[in-house]
Amino acid sequence: MPQNDRDISVAGPPPTEAPEGGGAEPAGAGGVERAGTPAPEIEAPPLERVSGGFIAWIMVASFGASLALMVPLSYSLALRIDDLAPGREELLGYVTGSAQFIYLVLSPLIGFWSDRKRSRLGRRTPFIFAGTALGMVGLLGVAVAPTVFLVGLAWVVGMVGWSTVGQAVQNVQADRVPEEQRGRVSAVTTGVTTQIAPVIGIGIAYTVASSTLLVFLVPGVIGAVMLVLFPLFKPEGDSRALVRSSEVSLKGLVTSYGFNPRKYPDFGWNWLGRFVFFMGLYFNTTFGTFFYAQRLDLPIKEVAGVVATIGTLGVLAATGGALAGGFLSDKLGRRGLFALIGSAIFVAGAVTEAFAHSLPQLVVGAVLMQIAIAMFSAVDQAIVFAVLPDRAQAGRYLAVVAFAQKIPSALAPLIAPLVITIGVTSGGEKNYTLLYLSGAVLALLGGLIIKFKVKSVR
Repeated sequence: MPQNDRDISVAGPPPTEAPEGGGAEPAGAGGVERAGTPAPEIEAPPLERVSGGFIAWIMVASFGASLALMVPLSYSLALRIDDLAPGREELLGYVTGSAQFIYLVLSPLIGFWSDRKRSRLGRRTPFIFAGTALGMVGLLGVAVAPTVFLVGLAWVVGMVGWSTVGQAVQNVQADRVPEEQRGRVSAVTTGVTTQIAPVIGIGIAYTVASSTLLVFLVPGVIGAVMLVLFPLFKPEGDSRALVRSSEVSLKGLVTSYGFNPRKYPDFGWNWLGRFVFFMGLYFNTTFGTFFYAQRLDLPIKEVAGVVATIGTLGVLAATGGALAGGFLSDKLGRRGLFALIGSAIFVAGAVTEAFAHSLPQLVVGAVLMQIAIAMFSAVDQAIVFAVLPDRAQAGRYLAVVAFAQKIPSALAPLIAPLVITIGVTSGGEKNYTLLYLSGAVLALLGGLIIKFKVKSVR
């Protein structure tokens, strides 16, 4: 098994002496003197074209992280809550929203820590291993918890673990992938895997639906194995020679939660556009299991088969959307245009689903939305890497970028229960039509912001 893959080794040999205190370190990676040049606070590893093998393994890792995280969010948590509190579907929003909020608070600190981590395994790999272990503990807790409250506590652990892993994989991507490959790599990681993983995962969960424990653990174990294989076959490399000229301070921890939008306007506008788009997205996905059950008049436990079938039909469409957006945006150098196209396709899918009351209509709407989400996610991820204020602090800034997705994922489940009750009489059906139309408007607005306000990326 390779021990020092040249594609992702972040540094040369470790320094012979660790720097003392918080003073400036005059040596760069490999210990080379930089006469007359102050050392940066943190030094980024060099960018070189990555090989097909690296892309394949980071795709496997991204798939594993998405599988482990998204199956509970898309299906198994809803099933567990329906078992413990039948008819109380709003509890799903409270459980998922609370866990998202807690990770939201922790994520900049984890990113800040990751940027400064110096170890034989690298900066990101320790967080992949630790997050995977924590995620598995959380899934086991959800599966055996006897009350909704304990399910919520266990899911906090699971959410922190799997989200930390996903962020670590993205940090590796920011550390290693150069501009000319960002669209295609984002397409196969952010775009394709995040769409395919929940579909395949729900299908796996459905095959073991008779066992609550297996519904959670089987997708989790598969995801964990995929994650662990990535650093084993493509080791990150020793990070101890990378410059770190300052120690952790209270001021540094506080400032890691934000950025100056006037100093970095493109980063700020892209953050806002991403936030608005994902608010619309989570309006239209949080209650997907209950939505399909209502529109098709099915029991909750039978919805998994329908969701898996619809999702499978959309896998090729989502793959095509992600690859088209990623590869064409690389080739044409037009990322903002494809972000807007993705949001427009999302509108078409959301409107179709909003008025759907049959399986064929739901299939058409779901396929359009999968194309849109995959295209937007792939292209906007490439935009994120292009407008990062400081690549050496990718962990910190990607955690801030994650706010644009995590805040909506926390807020939308808390707001959506209010939206679906608007205009509903006692005992009447929930107003999913209004929810889906609201999501469509927000998604389009997000695409418009990115296309017309982010100036440094076409």
